[in-house]
Amino acid sequence: QVQLVESGGDLVQPGGSLRLSCAASGFTFSIYSMRWYRQAPGKVRELVATVSASGGSTNYADSVRGRFTISRDNAKNTVYLQMNSLKPEDTAIYYCNTYLILRGSPPSNYWGQGTLVTVSS
Repeated sequence: QVQLVESGGDLVQPGGSLRLSCAASGFTFSIYSMRWYRQAPGKVRELVATVSASGGSTNYADSVRGRFTISRDNAKNTVYLQMNSLKPEDTAIYYCNTYLILRGSPPSNYWGQGTLVTVSS
């Protein structure tokens, strides 16, 4: 079955750094774009970053551009989010996401369970 498992969330001080990982399984990872979303309490889930299947193209939300970097290692079926210069407003649960077309199932979005990032002094 399809599985996305995030890890790396932690409590960090403003200005600090953190690297999130998302381990994927159950599908051909290398042919799908991957995304990171985040959701703070009481707020809508927002798209943070996207990386193409090859890793050659990326896109970022304005709020994180220049501070966050999305990347992937197709040999390891893993997507990463390097977060630098963290701010309190980055506090959220971060989710790994992809949209899949699989044999035997309708095309649909898949989500990990999320990993909590707290930026506070």
